[in-house]
Amino acid sequence: MAKITYIEHNGAEHTVDVKTGLSVMEGAIKNNVPGIDADCGGACACATCHVYVDAAFEGKTGEKSAMEESMLDFAENVEPNSRLSCQIKVTDELDGLIVRLPESQH
Repeated sequence: MAKITYIEHNGAEHTVDVKTGLSVMEGAIKNNVPGIDADCGGACACATCHVYVDAAFEGKTGEKSAMEESMLDFAENVEPNSRLSCQIKVTDELDGLIVRLPESQH
């Protein structure tokens, strides 16, 4: 398990335990974290699970695939630390991960 903190655009924090092997998106959905829509269910076919990865964890979340980069073109306010949370697999190394949510997923 990894403890992950999701911070909504308004500053509300949700710290939850997410099972190793799930995606950061699945952790949000299973714990009713608002702000992650996940319209495609985790198939990397939309950008409604867009998050900003905390700088301390950027090197631990893996590289963006070409498909993820392409999908991020549909997200608003993309930054260098933008990721699709469906593409980040939870590992023990991500314990303490902080992700911030954009104002809107649409």
